This record gives sequence, structure tokens and C-alpha cells, in this order.
Amino acid sequence: MSRPPVKGGDKGRPQNRGSNRGSAQRRHATNHKPSSRPQGEDRYPEVGVQARLVAGVLLNAALEKRTGLDEEMAKSPARDLSPADRAFARACAMGALRRLGEIDQILGKRLKALPGLPTMTILRIAVAQMLVLETPSFAAVSTAVKLAERDNKTRPYKNLINAVLRGIDRDGFGVTKPKANLPEWLAARWQATYGDEAFVGLAEATRFEPATDISVKPSADSAALAQALEANILEGGTLRTDRRGDVASWPHFDEGDWWVQDAAAAIPARLLDVKSGQTALDLCAAPGGKTLQLAAAGASVVALDRSESRLKRLRQNFERTKLQAEVVAIPAEDWEDDRQFDAVLLDAPCSATGTYRRNPEALRAVRPADIAKLADVQHRLLDVAAQKVKIGGKLVYCVCSLEREEGETQMIAFLRRHAGFKTVAADPASVGAPLEALTKEGWLRVLPGQWAEKGSLDGFFIALLERTA
Repeated sequence: MSRPPVKGGDKGRPQNRGSNRGSAQRRHATNHKPSSRPQGEDRYPEVGVQARLVAGVLLNAALEKRTGLDEEMAKSPARDLSPADRAFARACAMGALRRLGEIDQILGKRLKALPGLPTMTILRIAVAQMLVLETPSFAAVSTAVKLAERDNKTRPYKNLINAVLRGIDRDGFGVTKPKANLPEWLAARWQATYGDEAFVGLAEATRFEPATDISVKPSADSAALAQALEANILEGGTLRTDRRGDVASWPHFDEGDWWVQDAAAAIPARLLDVKSGQTALDLCAAPGGKTLQLAAAGASVVALDRSESRLKRLRQNFERTKLQAEVVAIPAEDWEDDRQFDAVLLDAPCSATGTYRRNPEALRAVRPADIAKLADVQHRLLDVAAQKVKIGGKLVYCVCSLEREEGETQMIAFLRRHAGFKTVAADPASVGAPLEALTKEGWLRVLPGQWAEKGSLDGFFIALLERTA
């Protein structure tokens, strides 16, 4: 299904750096200086000006909401780069997106007036290299000046760029606060909704790239896979690894024993707890991580999504994992089928504000008006989902959003409309959720910043309901 602006937490593309790095967190926390160690260049050997140019293109594509960062990666000039340059360009753009507020604070202290966007982009990408990737300062500075020299719009500012970046290299970044990485309107909402203590965790989670999370087929040996993938086993069974690179080259990928899925995104299907032989319907199924969980548990699954292109990846994953599902490309509201199911999962289109650890562009894509529009879509889909649940069956509603209008408020209104449904209180420990995620109503409100000592997880609202009449 097409999901404005960003969908769900179970993305197939891995991240490039693990998140559970205590030393890195301390290093970037307050008054820090650029590192002189060549970590960035060792990691991406011989990357040059073109890779940094593409990083700026990716950054601006995300900020201007023309397209998502990964979609832009599939186009020229990003598509034409070598694998090493592509990896560097993506990592640099993602680092700039994650730390954008702090980067602008650092630059703002040295600029009397903000230059135009082309010059600002060069500066942002250069500081992201120094701050996030730990690229040697001489490489970040020299390539930034070369970039400026290539364009008539930035050439007059090359001396300014050189002076600003060399000043940062000399004096350090200064004190920055992670709250700056959040759009002001979202920061205000979240602080008011979740309180000061939780908000500190939400802001801090903007800073660090998450590790790669993996869901494992029940028939596979999790312990052996954890060893092969250099992973830790989290509560609920998710494997978390700091490995980088193309996941298709990782151990047991071709055997179909596992798939990439954020630890929080794996909770809804666990909560549904389908049994072998039961029937299950996954509405808005693509990209398919939760569908795979239902099928791997032995259920007879129908997977619905309005987007044929998004279902292509779902079908590929089912072929690779040798699992089965009936896949239907149609909007849920238009599906004319009288069947009812033992279990229905609705991972509804949402603002995706809870996915900013993996998708920092989500924070820049959403607008306040989007939340009300999406809430209306969720309302309608919940009513569709209710009709598909057998009496005695279960419904899980979830969104990867931190906005109450898309979570708690939706559930309160649904239970008022549908007297034949009741909440089944979740047991966080049994489904791999943080204990503090349990609400007084029995729902789960998972926040980035929870499980900080383990590397955190995406934000979700999840509710389990039973149909009694």
C-alpha cells in the first residue's frame, strides 16, 4: 500500500553502523572536537568529490520531500557510483539528516548570515563527515572546497567554506543538544505528550544509527545464526547485529532462514500469537515482515496491499524463505471477500514518526495536517478490519507513529464504535517489548529511547483486541 509519507519499521535495507556504541555516544554528546583518526576514509576507501556531491543530492531530496532517500539512491547520479562511493554517499546523507539540527547549530555559530542552499549543503555534508563518520578533517575540507569550485553558485563562497570548516577543525564543534535534531513542532508535541524524562530519550535517539535487526524462522537455529551473524539475541527472539554491507551476502540469507525487521516491528505479529492451522489476514501487508512472521508460525495467510510494486518485495521474500501466502493487490476498502479470519493484523498507513532512527527523513516529511488526514484513513481501515475478524478471533492494530491521534485516540474511538471488541492486555516480556511500554489500558506504546542500553528500537503503538460478539 502507498503510505504517505513513510511506511513501517521492517525495512529490508541494512544500516551502515551499529547503534549500541557507548564510547561513540559519549564522544558525540557535548563539547567535542573532530577526530584526526582516518576511520571514515578507511571505511570508504578512495571516495571523492562525486560521492560527496551525491550525498548533497540525497540530503536535499529528503529535506525537500521530492522523494525518499532510498528512492533517490536508485536514480542517477547515485546509481552510477561505485559500490564504495554509493555506501559513502548514503551514510553521509543519513548522518547529515540525523544530526541536521546540531550541524546547523555548529555552522550557525560561525556564519553571520546563512548562505544559499547550495553552499549550505556543502557545509552540512562536510560537517556530517567530521561529526558522524569521523572522516579526517583534511579530506572533508579539501573536497568541500573542490565541490564549491565546480558550480557558479558556490564558487564565490569557497573561501568562506574553507574558513568555516578549518575553524571547526581547529576549535571543535562546541556544545550541541540532540533536541535540535527534531522539528520544533514535533519536539513540542512529544515533550507535552510523554514528559521531560521520556523526551530526553526521544531526542537522544536521533543521534545514532541503529544496528540491523533480524527475525528468524521458528525452524531455524537462532543460537547458531546469532553466532554466524555476530548478533545478540534480544527478548522475543530478534537478533541484533552490527554487521554492515549487503545483507544478501550474509550467512544463511539464501537459505531463507531470516529477514531484516526492526525489533519493534516484530512485536505486533508476536502479540497476535497465531497457531498452526489458523487463518490470518494481513491488511496493508507490504513490505511483508509481519506477513512472514504469520506464515512462519504456520497460519494460512492472506496478504493484502494496494501497491503491486511494494508487493513485489513481499513475493521475493516469500520465495526466498519458502513460505506461502495468498497475495492480493487491492485496497483493503475495495476487497470484496466474505471470509472471516482467526487473526487480523492491521499495520495502518501512518506518519511513521516512530521510525526516525532508521528513516530520519520521516521527521522532515510529515506535516501537522498529515496526521489528521492519516487518522481518517486509519479510522476507515479499522472498521474494515473489524468485519474480517471471526467471533472469538483477534485483531492487532499498530502504527509506527508516536502521535496519539494515530494510536491511543484511534483505539478509544474504535472500542466505542465496536462494542463486540475488547482489549486483551499485552504481556511485554512475552513479545519482546520493553516493560515500560505497557499502558494502563493494556496497550503497548513503544518509544525510541526505551532499551537505550541495548541500542533502542523504533516507536510503535500496538493494541490487541478480541472479538466477543
